[in-house]
Amino acid sequence: MIEFQWPWIFLLLPLPLLARLLKPARTEQQGAALIVPAPEDFQSRTPPVSLKRRAPWRVWLALVSWVLLVSASARPQLLGEPVALPVTGRDLMLAVDLSGSMQEQDFLINQKPVDRLTATKWVAGDFIERRVGDRIGLILFGERAYLQAPLTFDRKTVRTLLNESAIGLAGQFTAIGDAIGLAVKRLRERDQKNRVLILLTDGANTAGEVDPMQATRIAAQSGLKIYTVGIGADAMMVNSRFGKRQVNPSRNLDEKALRDIAEATGGKYFRARDTREMEEIYAELDRLEPVTEEELNYRPRRSLYPWPLGLALALASGLALFGVRGNRHD
Repeated sequence: MIEFQWPWIFLLLPLPLLARLLKPARTEQQGAALIVPAPEDFQSRTPPVSLKRRAPWRVWLALVSWVLLVSASARPQLLGEPVALPVTGRDLMLAVDLSGSMQEQDFLINQKPVDRLTATKWVAGDFIERRVGDRIGLILFGERAYLQAPLTFDRKTVRTLLNESAIGLAGQFTAIGDAIGLAVKRLRERDQKNRVLILLTDGANTAGEVDPMQATRIAAQSGLKIYTVGIGADAMMVNSRFGKRQVNPSRNLDEKALRDIAEATGGKYFRARDTREMEEIYAELDRLEPVTEEELNYRPRRSLYPWPLGLALALASGLALFGVRGNRHD
């Protein structure tokens, strides 16, 4: 389908006719003249200039050139088929702990022990893929918090950046307060009803410049909802040189602080002891924060004005060229 962006420009089409009608009439000189023909006048094959100027094909070419020029000025556009656009559901920021304790291998994937970060990538990656219509961002934190991916509809890139993260990349300690503060800063200008932070950590706040509860109060004031996820297995019996002994891989996990952070912002605290529980947590997050289903279509537009403009210029150039040659022959 073709449409014109400025159709009112077609009102200029009668302009050459108006210019012709409004042009003052040429006055003929009065008087008589006696013309004596010479033999050369009868041998000339070139028609008189007056006849050449009245050639009808030149008039028609000039009119066609003018119509094409006006059509190009009206900005013709080719409308494509409607394309569905991703619609904003939530502004969702994912904050992932990369501190040294995340290398603890107390998770299983396909019956193989893996560290906590690998399990997080395994489950969180699928969660990111399901958030069609949401803007997803990624924060990585250790001793400092870093924005790895700003809010974007490009879920594939966010998942790739998460998979490329490594334990210790941001330091060995845990700055939970800095991660929350950075999320507040990046989400502050977004819609208060749709701002969500999912914070995953296996420890307590041991670094950073911002106190977690102070950052939480700011988050609550700005309308940011925080879901916290505590990662790590419970106490278990393991074999050692001296027999079996009990170990607690999650001894450094500050569940009370994570629960307080979630409750203060209207969110919820989850405990992920294994990959099954982590999958259930993300399924619960899908239920608690559903993607907004709205339909928004966009019709791509392609400008067509270069074609009539180029053709009009070609015709005008041809007319000018024939005019110059005609004058030379005269």
